[in-house]
Amino acid sequence: MKKINAVITGISASVPDYILTNDELSHIVDTSDEWITSRVGIKERHILKGEAQGISVLGDKAVADLLRKTKTRAEEVDAVIFATSTPDHNFPSAASIVAEANGIKNAFCFDMEAACSGFIFGLEVCQGLILTGRYKKIILLAGDKMSAIVNYTDRNTCPLFGDAVGAVLIEPTEENVGLVDAILCTDGVGYAPLQMKAGGSKYPATENTVKNNEHTVYQEGKIVFKYAVSNMADVSLEIMEKNGLSKDDVRWLVPHQANMRIIDAVIDRTGISRERVMINIEKYGNTSAGTIPLCLWEWESKLKKGDNIVLAAFGAGFTWGAVYLKWGYDGEIEN
Repeated sequence: MKKINAVITGISASVPDYILTNDELSHIVDTSDEWITSRVGIKERHILKGEAQGISVLGDKAVADLLRKTKTRAEEVDAVIFATSTPDHNFPSAASIVAEANGIKNAFCFDMEAACSGFIFGLEVCQGLILTGRYKKIILLAGDKMSAIVNYTDRNTCPLFGDAVGAVLIEPTEENVGLVDAILCTDGVGYAPLQMKAGGSKYPATENTVKNNEHTVYQEGKIVFKYAVSNMADVSLEIMEKNGLSKDDVRWLVPHQANMRIIDAVIDRTGISRERVMINIEKYGNTSAGTIPLCLWEWESKLKKGDNIVLAAFGAGFTWGAVYLKWGYDGEIEN
């Protein structure tokens, strides 16, 4: 009996139309295009504007497009998983809202939270579900409406983030493609330096938590940067060495798009040529769990079946890890 593996068979994404440039941001907070670009490499970010516009709005569009592209019927979907830190509500799940909007009625749906590492953690969850043999078509969404939890008076954090959602269809295969290996890690030392303090059960919303901006991202940048650089770079090399991959064997490296200096550190550690590294941080900023699928979506037309791809991420928790996969199909540009 051949080995069953989980493989990505389609990808889509959704980004808001509105683009917030560094120049425009400089009129909101004390910053400049030069200051932002030189420190993190971001020029602009997409922002979801309007009342009652939760992350499911972007998820709805991404899934609708994914179903169309892959010619998948809603009734065929067995599970919908949404990796997000910014669901529409504490409950019900954003996954269930997206499923309902797309007529998906035969799937079980849930959200998962691993911050910026959500997509790669989600791939491992989907791999496990596929290996049970009970699930044939799984939709994994990953992304955030970071603009909903950003303090636009904090010049150190508000330039970093944007909004986006990526979605992939994952199916079983007996071919030599799909998810090969994963190294996923968590270290609770990251609790204090990167968090949103209020809004959960420990610090429910009060007048003071709102006044003190405790429902927005808090980050101690130097500490987070130190851990992100070392852990993301090290785990990328670790998964390559574990699987006998040289720098020339890796067709594409897809690092989490948080900071250009962190990306540079991963490139230096792995030795992979910059021409084979997916980088779009300048256009989208850090969309949290959405950055890696957003890269794969943009580069889809260049991907070939069997391409060795390494994904690497780092996020709050601290969470981090790397995934080695072989791409499952030849990408094509739609007419």
